[in-house]
Amino acid sequence: MGRGQTAQAPEGLRYEPRFVTEEEERAILSQVEALEFGRVVLHGVASKREVASFGWGYSFESNSLSEAAPIPYWLQPLRERAAALASLEVAQLAQALVVRYPPGAGIGYHRDLPVFGPVVVGISLLSACSMRFRRAAGEGWEVYVLELEPRSAYVMSGAARSAWQHGITVCREARYSITLRTLKRPRPPATAGGPSPTRP
Repeated sequence: MGRGQTAQAPEGLRYEPRFVTEEEERAILSQVEALEFGRVVLHGVASKREVASFGWGYSFESNSLSEAAPIPYWLQPLRERAAALASLEVAQLAQALVVRYPPGAGIGYHRDLPVFGPVVVGISLLSACSMRFRRAAGEGWEVYVLELEPRSAYVMSGAARSAWQHGITVCREARYSITLRTLKRPRPPATAGGPSPTRP
């Protein structure tokens, strides 16, 4: 396999192009845009993307997982549908990570941290982007590109989660994503029970 040769979709990758409706997206965005975001800091450098963690959060500075604000009430219907899509119990999706990508932001190739479990569900909002996958093959890489449309969802499990790296190419327009993760050692998060304009 030569460097950068196109591969078939990784085993364990599922894509659902119309996971939420436009009306649902507007309602979710009205909540997302009111959140308090913080920059991702890695090795002392702040990235362009910003995040809000619920259930559990991870610090790259201390390399530790800690309890975060409860998963808010308005994310519960999405969490339930994501669990059904991934054939999971709702409680297994113990972390919700909301990411804001301003124009010019992306994320390089990586694997989700091993503290997180074998299944990851992602939902794309507001604008499209390209999600790239790669794994070593001989002296080069196998590469697969998945175009994430607004309101779509993906599930990563199996080889897609464990054997392939993935990244998001630089976004031309503002974009949000909601990533729901299992934990390697299940620890159920608190759940918010009532409305709040920002964090519960």
